[in-house]
Amino acid sequence: LRGDSPLTSRSDRDESPPQRLQRGDLLEVPRTLFVHFGIYLGDNRVAHLIPDILPVLTADSRQIQEMVTNTRLLLGVLSKRASIRVDSVEDFAYGAEILRNAMDRTVCSRPALQGEEAARRAERLRGDAAYSLLWYNCEHFVMYCRYGTAMSFQTFQFCKTGRKLVLSRRVAKATAVVGACLLVYLRAVTACSALLVVLLPFLIWMAS
Repeated sequence: LRGDSPLTSRSDRDESPPQRLQRGDLLEVPRTLFVHFGIYLGDNRVAHLIPDILPVLTADSRQIQEMVTNTRLLLGVLSKRASIRVDSVEDFAYGAEILRNAMDRTVCSRPALQGEEAARRAERLRGDAAYSLLWYNCEHFVMYCRYGTAMSFQTFQFCKTGRKLVLSRRVAKATAVVGACLLVYLRAVTACSALLVVLLPFLIWMAS
C-alpha cells in the first residue's frame, strides 16, 4: 500500500532511481490555466476534490464514480458543488507529469503531517462537498490534509494579480474621468451622483 507507484517529480527529478509514491503524498498535475492537486492513498489511488454537479442530481454511486466530464465540471463550478473522489493515478494525472510533495520545499512553511494522517484526513472527507473557485478548491483540500490548514497559493496569486490590475492609481484616475464624462453626458449631476463619482476613485486611490 505504501510504495507501489514509481514516479519522477520536481523534488526528486535529479535522483536515481526515481522514488515511489508513498501514502499521504501530495500530488500536483499542471493543467493549462491551473494546477490540480490530490492526496495519494496507496494502491494506485488518489483522493482529489473536483467540481461536479452529479452528486446534487443523483445518489447513484456508480454514475458519480464515472469520469467527470467537462459539462459536469462546469456545472459544478457554477452551482458551487464538488465531490472528493478517489481515482487511479492515471485518471487523476490525465497524461500530465506528476509532481510529488513539491510544496514541502518550495511553498509551504508549515511542516507536513505524517503521511498516514494526511491520507486518513483525505479518506474521511470523501464524498459530496461545497466548492468555491477562490475559497475552497482542490488546493485547499490537499493543504488541509497534508499541512493542517486550508489555503490556496493559486488563489493568493490570482487575488494579488487582480489587485494590481484593479486597485491602481491609473484605474482611479480613469474612473474619475469616465464618471465625470458620464455625468455630463447623461445630465445627471446631482449631489448623490457627484459624491459617487468622487468617492469611488478616492477609494481606489487609497487602496492602491
